[in-house]
Amino acid sequence: MTTDTSLTSGVRPRGGRMPRKERRAQLLESALNAFVAHGYHAAAMDDIAERAGVSKPVLYQHFPGKLDLYMAVLDSACDTVVDNCRAALASTQDNKRRVEATVRAFYDFVGNDTGSFRLVYESDLTSEPAVRERVDRTTTDCASMVAEVIAEDTSLPPEAAHLLAVSLVGMAQVSARFWLDENSTIDLDTAAALVAGLAWRGIAGHPLNEEN
Repeated sequence: MTTDTSLTSGVRPRGGRMPRKERRAQLLESALNAFVAHGYHAAAMDDIAERAGVSKPVLYQHFPGKLDLYMAVLDSACDTVVDNCRAALASTQDNKRRVEATVRAFYDFVGNDTGSFRLVYESDLTSEPAVRERVDRTTTDCASMVAEVIAEDTSLPPEAAHLLAVSLVGMAQVSARFWLDENSTIDLDTAAALVAGLAWRGIAGHPLNEEN
């Protein structure tokens, strides 16, 4: 009895033609796996093409070079972070639950099996200005959204609200990565709740606007 090694190696068998959008998604998934496993510098376009089950010329039809491919994968991961943060803030009007949902969004992203968070928070290509700018903007975008909510609901001036927002986002990011890398025995739900509780006890100490 033979075993299809493509099912366990992450390499797709060569297939026929597919719509461009589907092919692009397939290539991005294979590239993500390669970049997470090996980092930008060690990942090879040949390996990515093999993982996707396509020829190297097909890969280059979609992405002119490895940096273009990396940036496309990175953009997708960064967009996920920002979208998750936006959804968490919009999920409720209760500010305590907003904090819980926002912290949980970062833990869910870091805990995702794809490992895409490593491209956002642990990239080996931060010397590349375009990569650094995209990663920094992801944190800035999330902090700006949180700051807007804090400024609306408290009597704090915008600059102070933004500082608190950056602190909250940083706390969620750093603690989530520490939790994962330490192989903590604390489960994800409990870990996120602990950090959210810490954040809420701090933010809740600031007075509400008189209008609220």
